[in-house]
Amino acid sequence: MSLKDDVKYVKEELSSDEKLLESAFRLERFYKKNKIAIWALVAVVILGFGGKAAYGAYQERQLAQANEALLKLEKNPADKAALETLKSDNPKLYALYTYAQAVQAGKVEPLKPLAASKDPLLSDLVRYHEAVLQKRAGDSKYYHDLSLVEKAYLALKAGKKEEARSQLTLISEASPVAGIARLLRHYTLQ
Repeated sequence: MSLKDDVKYVKEELSSDEKLLESAFRLERFYKKNKIAIWALVAVVILGFGGKAAYGAYQERQLAQANEALLKLEKNPADKAALETLKSDNPKLYALYTYAQAVQAGKVEPLKPLAASKDPLLSDLVRYHEAVLQKRAGDSKYYHDLSLVEKAYLALKAGKKEEARSQLTLISEASPVAGIARLLRHYTLQ
């Protein structure tokens, strides 16, 4: 019996070796048939990862240059070269810098081109500060409660206490300007 088992074992081994060899031949045929497509796919993957890495390095270099330009502008706001570098390398940071400088200086003119910004936050803040610098109440999604306080204050100055009261009731007690709103509401009681 032992001899029979050995023969059976050898047959199974040969059968599995045959299957392995058959798979290798199939794989080789598939490779020969699709060699160009396989290498093209490998090249596309390598170029894709290489291109992504190169673009990432390019963006990092631009951000570093923009940050250097911003630091130079903080030291010397009149540096035209740094301003141009900031404008070309990071337009969003340039717009934010221009906004901050205009608000700090209290100038409306530099804010006008920024009002048409595609960034909704920046355009909202620019329109709000434009109104404030022109001594009128501005509407703002982000400074909503503060703009309500300003409208109420202007209504009080104009003698429209009812309008001021209605503006002040729109401010939540959890708002940071709730204390100012309560104080202004006190003036509307008379």
